[in-house]
Amino acid sequence: VQLQAFGGGLVQTEGSLRLSCAASGLTFDRYAVGWFRQAPGKQREFVAAIRRSSSWTRYADSLKGRFTISRDNAKNTVDLQMSSLNPEDTAVYSCAARLNTIDFGTDFRNSRNYDYWGQGTEVTVSS
Repeated sequence: VQLQAFGGGLVQTEGSLRLSCAASGLTFDRYAVGWFRQAPGKQREFVAAIRRSSSWTRYADSLKGRFTISRDNAKNTVDLQMSSLNPEDTAVYSCAARLNTIDFGTDFRNSRNYDYWGQGTEVTVSS
């Protein structure tokens, strides 16, 4: 199983960026996917999650309205559209996957509940 996150880069404050997570080696539509981020000197934090069905999505409260998660099961990808970025969004963003079980609905914020991780892509927001 491989997950690869890409699309990071340098963006100015109030700019937008779209990250993608490409998965291989698994039956993608059986898996839920989460995005996490880790800023320098800080703990990893939950960003967004999506179940196998795109109708179910969840976001960190502080990011609602600015970030949108989506998926394309035909392409085995999950995207994270980020807008109105600010320097506090600077971090390494990683995607992770786990089977879309019933308990995912309560477990999705905890990074320890994911089985597969991508290597992360770095996002830097300049002021």
